[in-house]
Amino acid sequence: MPTFLRFIVFGLAAFWTFALCPLTANAAEKQRISVIGAGSHGGTIGQLWVKAGHEVMLSSRNPGELDALVKQLGPLASAGTPQQAAAFGSVILFAVPYNALPQLGRDLAPALRGKIVLDATNPPPDEGNPLSREAYANGVGETSAKYLPGTRLVRAFSATDATSINASSRRDGEKLGVPLASNDAQALQVAAQLVRDVGSEPVITGDLASARTFQRGGPGFRANTDASALRKLLGLPPDA
Repeated sequence: MPTFLRFIVFGLAAFWTFALCPLTANAAEKQRISVIGAGSHGGTIGQLWVKAGHEVMLSSRNPGELDALVKQLGPLASAGTPQQAAAFGSVILFAVPYNALPQLGRDLAPALRGKIVLDATNPPPDEGNPLSREAYANGVGETSAKYLPGTRLVRAFSATDATSINASSRRDGEKLGVPLASNDAQALQVAAQLVRDVGSEPVITGDLASARTFQRGGPGFRANTDASALRKLLGLPPDA
């Protein structure tokens, strides 16, 4: 299906979802967020969420390594293991190496079930890697959903880099466009607000299948451009 038709169909579905089903949580309210993978990418986004007033747990296999950062960020920030983070957050950002996703999905499944998961992971461009081959053949969004079953998955922050996100948070005018895709319209709205909270602008492409347009090799991957230009690149209407 052409991109513009997919967007129209998804938009109509989203409209009826919002008309008939109230949001389980106000998209603009403060969230309890966990960041699994608090390296440069996840750490940058997590810090900006703290500055926006959200409670954020940054996670690492060695959470003590995050003590200095947590102290610097103040009382809204905390550190924990991935297991603690999965239990803590109502929204979970995954910013780990893609190869870690299947095992984390198994280990954290009970705590993640029913939660909004923002998937910022990317498979490496390695044809010898079976998981990469699967993801690029079937779509990264659909593959992530397979390994994180029972979650309300949104592809988010996967096509933009930490430097561009941080720069957008500091400037006025045109904001960085961050593409989003999900099969869950309500989760998309929460994700869109969280993109705004880090000083960027959400660009909703549609369902998880549409995330192929901004996975590695797609026109939206690492475009790191403003939202208007990103919409043009992806063939989306101006108000997507």
